[in-house]
Amino acid sequence: MTDSQRSAQPILIGIDVAKDKLDLARSDRDELTTWVNEDHGIAGLVKVLRAARPELIVVEATGGYERPVVDALLDAGLPVAVANPAHVRHLARGLGILAKTDAIDAKVLLAFARHARPRLTEKRSQNRVELEALVTCRRQLLHTRTEQTNRRGVTASARARQALDAVLTTLDKQIERLDEQIAKLIKDDDDLNWMDQIIRSVPGAGPVLSATLLAELRELGSLDRRQAAALTGVAPFNHDSGRFKGQRSIRGGRASVRSVLYMATLAAIRFNPIIRRFAQRLQQQGKTSKVVIVATMRKLLTILNAMLRDRIVWSQLKLVQNI
Repeated sequence: MTDSQRSAQPILIGIDVAKDKLDLARSDRDELTTWVNEDHGIAGLVKVLRAARPELIVVEATGGYERPVVDALLDAGLPVAVANPAHVRHLARGLGILAKTDAIDAKVLLAFARHARPRLTEKRSQNRVELEALVTCRRQLLHTRTEQTNRRGVTASARARQALDAVLTTLDKQIERLDEQIAKLIKDDDDLNWMDQIIRSVPGAGPVLSATLLAELRELGSLDRRQAAALTGVAPFNHDSGRFKGQRSIRGGRASVRSVLYMATLAAIRFNPIIRRFAQRLQQQGKTSKVVIVATMRKLLTILNAMLRDRIVWSQLKLVQNI
């Protein structure tokens, strides 16, 4: 492509993020530029990109190192998308790019911007950022508590069990403290508070599900039911080829949200008349237990999505009023 042809095309950007540096690839230039992943380096990068006015900037998620540059780009009003590293790697393999360096990764991200056109990231309030951090920390501590509990169950030494008991006591206290902080943060934020009240008005939906959805599925209420299901990983995908008709199965999505939704669905099947009736109808049709639970998860998510979209609580739903 000639320089004149490039200048006529919308500018796309790929940014590979490392702990210490940022590698930037542009669709209108061949050379890459590198910036220090610190405040002054990010400020210089943002200044250049504001002048370039790109159509899309793709940054790969790198466990938190991308957060400062993404926040700076959003503050500058630039269109930025945070890409799943697995998706980017799949594209690289599909393009026959097997080598992996920071420079190559930046160019692959540029190709990802061109071919995948990922959904833009929305700017989050400080309370949203804090809520996500608290919910993530709580989930990590729960995982650690499960590990230590399992370890205690196979430990014969009394002294070792005593040490593990001390660790478990500390973990329980920290998890309880996080629950209090999460509840207070949600209550003190008007937007989060009304969404929390809507979610928790559903029988079977408790504070853990509400906090997880508010922190990690912020798009809920602005999606259609198929998008919400796919984003959570409870949408069935076809597996057909020619005359072969395979069994549909779920894949992808946000595992942390899906696991919490699973537990909430089990509670809803017991205590929510609408959800229980839906699950029983599937059972009567001969569906397996796994299919029933996944379909019921999708049903519960669809209802929550509609409630947040229409800003109504459980008792205001027509399907509840018609019971």
